[in-house]
Amino acid sequence: MATLCPLSASPKKTIARGGSIHEAPNSAESQTRPSGKDSTLMGVKHGVLSKTAAVLSKTIVHELLECPICMNIMYPPIHQCSNGHTLCSKCKSKVRSCPICRQELGNIRCLALERVAQSLEVPCRYESLGCHDIFPYKSRFRHEKSCQFRPYNCPYAGVECPIDGNILFLVQHLKNYHQVDMHDGSTFNHRYVMTDAQGVENATWMLTLFSCFGYHFCLHFEAFNLQRAPVYMAFIHFMGEEHDAKKFNYSLEVGGNDRKLTWQGVPRSIRDSRATVRESLDGLIIHRNMALFFSDGNIQELKLNVTGRIWEIQS
Repeated sequence: MATLCPLSASPKKTIARGGSIHEAPNSAESQTRPSGKDSTLMGVKHGVLSKTAAVLSKTIVHELLECPICMNIMYPPIHQCSNGHTLCSKCKSKVRSCPICRQELGNIRCLALERVAQSLEVPCRYESLGCHDIFPYKSRFRHEKSCQFRPYNCPYAGVECPIDGNILFLVQHLKNYHQVDMHDGSTFNHRYVMTDAQGVENATWMLTLFSCFGYHFCLHFEAFNLQRAPVYMAFIHFMGEEHDAKKFNYSLEVGGNDRKLTWQGVPRSIRDSRATVRESLDGLIIHRNMALFFSDGNIQELKLNVTGRIWEIQS
């Protein structure tokens, strides 16, 4: 007896015009086997989904590493409350309870999150200010300490101002909020007056802001005790980075009564605080006894005329 083969076991044959025979594709195979175009599309979709999943995973971890108080990326040691809410060590030292659930904070470390964080690459915290570099989790903090895009502190003299920002913002801040004297040009002549010169040990005069050579410079003048001896000090701050400050020199001169004292130096970047510059004595230093010779020897009212000039060093 002849055995009938299943229809799906052999391909269908058709006779084309001219007598040639062609095999028709199996219908089941044609439905299940993707074409080259479909296969490529599926591969692309799979790759996109994989990348999307990876991005989402990193985004979630980055969110987990964000301190709920300061909103900065947390670095080990990362602390948590008894309910699992995390915060950075800097903020933990400032609070007693969890900012999320108000539970009392102990000394619990979130070791799991610390281990996950070690494998991440994260952007600089100053990304919004122009730094687009990506760093391994461990080295990011080290970079941020010297990142050229990190904001500058307000250089205002007198009270310590908590404001920071880029140079253009700080110039407007000094002008509008602190109402400092502003001048265009690289030369200046200022008179500083102190009443009761013998009685005042510490004083700071209004900062003066100069614009020249496409940059901004701050002239400081203040009084303080140097090894118990009262002195006056004048110096210039450069509003920018140290490598740009080194492109300039400046001179300061105090004179009167046929006497003259001159200082020449390099402006200090405002990355260096006033206290840092003062401690380094990097400026024009005038002892009070000497200052009286420039001011007619009047101990009741000290008047000092300070002239100066800023110039660009020719390379």
